[in-house]
Amino acid sequence: MTTTVLTGAAAVMRDASMVTRDPVVVEDGRIGDAAGEQARADEVVDVSGCVVTPGLVNAHHHLLQTAFRSRPESRSVPMPQWLGLMAQRYSSVGVDPELTAAAAAVGLAESLLCGVTTVADHHLTWPRDQDPVAVAGGTIGAAARVGARLVFVRGTARDDPDLAAASVEDIHGTYLGAATTGTGADGMLQLAVGPSGVHADGPETFAALAEVASSLGLRRRTQANEQVDVQIAAERYGRRPLALLDEWGWLDDDVTVAHLCEITDDEVALLARSGASATHAPGCDVPMGWGVARVATLMSAGVRVGLGTSGGGSNDAGHLIADARLAVQVSGLIGEPVTARAVLAMASEGSAMGLGRSELGHLRPGAAADLCVWDCSDVFDAGVPDPLDGLLWAAPGRRPRDVMVGGRWVVRDGRLLTAESRTLAIELGALLSQRQ
Repeated sequence: MTTTVLTGAAAVMRDASMVTRDPVVVEDGRIGDAAGEQARADEVVDVSGCVVTPGLVNAHHHLLQTAFRSRPESRSVPMPQWLGLMAQRYSSVGVDPELTAAAAAVGLAESLLCGVTTVADHHLTWPRDQDPVAVAGGTIGAAARVGARLVFVRGTARDDPDLAAASVEDIHGTYLGAATTGTGADGMLQLAVGPSGVHADGPETFAALAEVASSLGLRRRTQANEQVDVQIAAERYGRRPLALLDEWGWLDDDVTVAHLCEITDDEVALLARSGASATHAPGCDVPMGWGVARVATLMSAGVRVGLGTSGGGSNDAGHLIADARLAVQVSGLIGEPVTARAVLAMASEGSAMGLGRSELGHLRPGAAADLCVWDCSDVFDAGVPDPLDGLLWAAPGRRPRDVMVGGRWVVRDGRLLTAESRTLAIELGALLSQRQ
């Protein structure tokens, strides 16, 4: 057993309600009790002038889109037009395990460098001429390569329901084996299922994925209330998306619903009654003009809310703390303002709760030792009275000094230790150049 102790922090965010200045003790990949541990530490890290937080949890990403970051012609356009443009790009470049691996490696390395230690990747593109186990393996292998925790969501978008469900079983058997909770023994890989939304998949797909999720102990995820979702639900079913999800058995405590733009009071109440979680993605929805979730209203109703970036095709970055800052800034335009501390909790334990991961998103004793050290001692934070508020309000574009995942340092002094980040960028760029 090895012990690392972080001392001297300006603030330690154990969770949303517990902020201390006590040392942070890491014992064999877990957060330990701070009492009396410094004397026998194998490593003591001075974090003077820094804020220590749990590792951030990106509850909704599309890592493949890292290879298709948005271009001028696809910014701020209606969602049906955007979906068509993205489909054309996927087809022209060709989605296969090689591209999936390269895009995920870049997206996950970017995430770690921005303080995100766990990423939920909602993968929706499954070409019929590709083996889905190999496509999933590209992303899973990339996560292992860079040292990030991955929640791989076997998504669907007009896929054959039975084939999609069968591939979930194949992916689970290949990468998780006998696991009965959907999460590997070391906690680094979790599998979930998730139709894109009622605009793309019908009740048969939702039913097939619900059945396989139940049999394998997997979480369920989907998207609702974006422009195209509302439009097609009305045209095809004469209903709103959340009403359909409820009817199809997809509002329950094992379900997380992303986006939820312009949600109505009745829908907030429905979501709260169901026990389902929500994921806010302002870095996608706001700049694209697709709407904004009423975060304060959802939280006041008792809904668990996490934070996600969505993908590079609508949000050019996987920079969750930047999107957390945006969430604070726009919250007052659509209801009660949300505090920085509340949004930091969304980006950590709120997201983890939606994944069913009680060991992530906080720094209480027994938690997985996923943490970030944010240097707040330079001019960018001068004059800030509350360093936790300052994490979001000050220093736009902030990145952590150090990042730990499961007790292992993966970023030190702003540099990725597990891979050469510039090499990852070159690899993806070269692959795209060959195919375009």
